[in-house]
Amino acid sequence: MKHSVHNAVVVFFGAALLVGCRRDPALIEARIDALFVLDLPPGAPLVSVPADAPMTQAAVELGKALFFDPRLSRNGTISCASCHFPDHAFSDTMAFSRGIEGQLGMRNAPTLANVAYHPYFFRDGGVPDLERQVIAPILDPVEMDHDLMLAAAAVNTDPAYRALSQLVYGRAIDPFVLTRAIATYERTLISGWSRYDRFVYRGELGALTAQEQNGMALFNSEELNCTGCHNGFDLSDHSLQNIGQYLEYADPGRERITVDPADNGKFKVPTLRNIALTAPYMHDGAMSSLSQVIDHFASGGLAHPNRSAEMSSFAITAEEKADLIAFLNSLTDEQSIDQVR
Repeated sequence: MKHSVHNAVVVFFGAALLVGCRRDPALIEARIDALFVLDLPPGAPLVSVPADAPMTQAAVELGKALFFDPRLSRNGTISCASCHFPDHAFSDTMAFSRGIEGQLGMRNAPTLANVAYHPYFFRDGGVPDLERQVIAPILDPVEMDHDLMLAAAAVNTDPAYRALSQLVYGRAIDPFVLTRAIATYERTLISGWSRYDRFVYRGELGALTAQEQNGMALFNSEELNCTGCHNGFDLSDHSLQNIGQYLEYADPGRERITVDPADNGKFKVPTLRNIALTAPYMHDGAMSSLSQVIDHFASGGLAHPNRSAEMSSFAITAEEKADLIAFLNSLTDEQSIDQVR
């Protein structure tokens, strides 16, 4: 079955998923709430699940429904999915994400792929766990602009939601349930189904073209040093780095959290998975193409006092750049990262 690493059968009573068509609450209450076993791709680390946020079938169904529900915003127009589009690896397509009443936020919304493996959240690393990450956009006056208690009350009017909440958490929907359920759904968004993964983790030598393999060799080379920050299964070490994008940053980045000038202009290193789908790039969406991104790194960045030691200029020909871009395109998942059907 799709949701099992070991081909285990997930058994439960009920009909179609809550998302798309609402369940009969009586059927939900009668069913067995089995564990939701993630379908992990080869090479993927195990996912750690908090004790108070069990990853069960009902929990991820409820979390997905809430993720797409605009009632979490003050005027019922903005959901989590308004800035995290499934067909763009759950990232935004705008430089600055748009919130309630058309207001523009301060940053570009990054992909949610593999957030289960992240040590902290937001581009400045200011939130330590996924549960608290859920709270921030609901409260933000530019994003959803809602009171957490009122948002929970708004979705608690749905009988199917209430039934799922009772099944998982033994209580009606409140801020605790709201944050745990959405975070649990987000932990299921595992990326690792690309041709790159077939080549590296499954040994399918024909999965990458000669051009893409040339690009991968460049990516892994000491001269380009891409792997100085973009390494591991998620192709990110999740560190906070200043890449010399500006000499003066309108957005102070990590300094906003620590109030330490040494953190000015530092942002979390993004994953490169599905990078072809997640433009525009950088915290402010200032770069619209991978070609622009490569040019920036080839330049070594501007001489900001906090510029990362990993940044250094390098020469790259037009053919090599094309090879590198071809490799980056091979990092796109060949199937949806949404496992909740």
